[in-house]
Amino acid sequence: MTGQWDELAATVRTRVDGLVASGDEAGVQVAAYLDGEPIIDVVAGVADARTGRPMTADTPIFSLSTGKGLTATVVHVLAERGHLDYDLRIADVWPEYARHGKDATTLRHALTHAAGVPALPADIRAEDFADWDRMCALIADARPEWPPGTAHGYHAWTFGWLVGETVRRATGRTVSEVLATEIAAPLGVPGELFFGVPDDQLDRLAHLDDRNWSAAFETLAGHLPNLDRVAPPGVRPDATIGNRRDVLRADVPAVGTMTARAAARLFAALVGRVGGVRLISPARLRAATAPATSGPDWVFGQPVSMGLGYAIDGGGAWFGASGSGGSLAYGFPELGLSVAATRNRLAFDADDDPMEDLRALIQDSVSRRRGAW
Repeated sequence: MTGQWDELAATVRTRVDGLVASGDEAGVQVAAYLDGEPIIDVVAGVADARTGRPMTADTPIFSLSTGKGLTATVVHVLAERGHLDYDLRIADVWPEYARHGKDATTLRHALTHAAGVPALPADIRAEDFADWDRMCALIADARPEWPPGTAHGYHAWTFGWLVGETVRRATGRTVSEVLATEIAAPLGVPGELFFGVPDDQLDRLAHLDDRNWSAAFETLAGHLPNLDRVAPPGVRPDATIGNRRDVLRADVPAVGTMTARAAARLFAALVGRVGGVRLISPARLRAATAPATSGPDWVFGQPVSMGLGYAIDGGGAWFGASGSGGSLAYGFPELGLSVAATRNRLAFDADDDPMEDLRALIQDSVSRRRGAW
């Protein structure tokens, strides 16, 4: 595809350079794949505004809930190989989880945020996240907010331990191990997709800062009564927690650390084949991205469309995940397209989200060209 998308890449480059020059962004990465080939790989700005260290294409960025797309992919890859079943009763592999009427909860309920355990103790602290066993014990002992499978609500943090411990109990492997060996390595992006970041990789990461995200989250928490229950003040999804080395080192599979090009390559290998690798079959992709929830979300109070671990468009146009403060990774099956964008200056943009604008620019350009063909 050499040369076919140069104009689009130049437009993305101009926009990204403008965002950095304006001071709205510190560092940005944008990547896209079409039919398994890279068409966009744009990087600008600094990885650390304190030192001026430049942002590069291989600089991993803590990207909050965009990591849920990695976690869901781990599950689907294992299911593809017969190691997991979506209707596995969690208590069958994790007996402690059966407490308080949770014995019928399935992996499918966990993936669709329907398990009923989205809340964390009000006094939880970020250092608790570094203790996998403690966090799993808290979730196993939680009383569900609703009978599993009867409603849904965003399991902002608990999603990671709920799915991750089920994977570990059922397969004997951690989500980090599966991500590294079954996804990152075959796709040729070792060192660019992480849950827990190894000690010797921490200094490569981008440093996060905050434009207005923390203030916006506080305002949002004042209007959504259950938001503080899923993300209490001690564990806000913000730059502070995203710069903590103990949290970065820990497996917290509701979030992830990644480069845009690696995330785009992962979603490209879900949509199709990349370098000879396809992570799951077309049939499994259709099953994973089919609508699985209905009705208002317990946290946000409005309908949210979910597949098995991915946010979805109900019409099947896209699936993926996005993170607080501005990161995203999506696949567009009908277009053969994947797009990812990451940044290290977290922000809330009420009218224009620049990362979403870049995603829309790429999607619309490919859609128009495909229509012309």
